[in-house]
Amino acid sequence: GIYTKPKRPYSYQIITANKKAPKIRQIVLTEDVSKVGQKGELVAVKAGFYRNYLAPRGQAQLATPKYLKELRLEQERKEAEKRRVREEYELLASTLESAGVLKVKRKTVGKGKQIFGRVTEQDLSDIIKAQIQRDIDKRIITIPEIREVGQYVAEIKLHSEVTARVRIN
Repeated sequence: GIYTKPKRPYSYQIITANKKAPKIRQIVLTEDVSKVGQKGELVAVKAGFYRNYLAPRGQAQLATPKYLKELRLEQERKEAEKRRVREEYELLASTLESAGVLKVKRKTVGKGKQIFGRVTEQDLSDIIKAQIQRDIDKRIITIPEIREVGQYVAEIKLHSEVTARVRIN
């Protein structure tokens, strides 16, 4: 055979990657992950841990500007809801405290000072319902031990930050 030269000589292109993938990724956790963080937290983890463990399980999301904006809006909405609920309970607490002295009727024994029976949280809950038409769960009411006729103060824990003090007679 006759040897002919190819029209274009063979050439090998050398492809180099100048940019490497980042080794650390900023992510937002979508679930609580032990030893990493809580739900909604922004954390930095290695790219392989995110790619091979967190992402397939749906436990994390890449922290893109769009996702961070959505997350911030969601947190603001939750904060506004918490403030609204707290203000509602503060209003209820002021209503309870301004209701005056709540009268508990019990039979007296002896000279008229000691009372027969015990004043329970359920009694106070019923009195509040009759006076201000609001249901109060008996489990959030704390009453001191009442053995004699007199004035006492009961505490009603309406919210983790709001407690109402009610006078009992």
